[in-house]
Amino acid sequence: MRKVILSVAVSLDGFIEGPNGEYDWCFGHTDQDYGMSDFIKRIDALFIGRKTFELMGNNTFGKKMHYVFSNTLKKTSGDTEIISEDVSAHVKNIKAMKGKDIWLFGGASLTTSLLNEGLVDELSLAVHPVLLGGGKPLLQGLKGRIKTKLLDFKTYHTGLVSLSYQVL
Repeated sequence: MRKVILSVAVSLDGFIEGPNGEYDWCFGHTDQDYGMSDFIKRIDALFIGRKTFELMGNNTFGKKMHYVFSNTLKKTSGDTEIISEDVSAHVKNIKAMKGKDIWLFGGASLTTSLLNEGLVDELSLAVHPVLLGGGKPLLQGLKGRIKTKLLDFKTYHTGLVSLSYQVL
């Protein structure tokens, strides 16, 4: 069965965006890869919330299937499918399909929803050495405790720490 993997950059104080929605604190613009090339090879599909999908524009990470979760979006193009109802059943069906793993790419509410439904298998967090003091939290609205098991970690000279957890 395919795995759903939340892979996201997060500040040391737990935010995925700064107070004004900014991402300038991320190291994505440097010459360091931080393991993303290997991660991209591991996946063939992305789960994306509508807002993140609209922000992404044409940045499709190659020929990967995009599943956009939205109640308002009606039409897309290319390798994109809109999921607007019975989310849990759709995700279970997609996970059961043949293929590589699935990147839970974005959308704080989508992430929370899938975690609450027990549909996320791994958390891959790129923890950046910055305290933002506010912004959009990585997680809010979880229904209870979710146990995890550390799978791997890597430190980089820039201060970034990559952490991978299995969701139990």
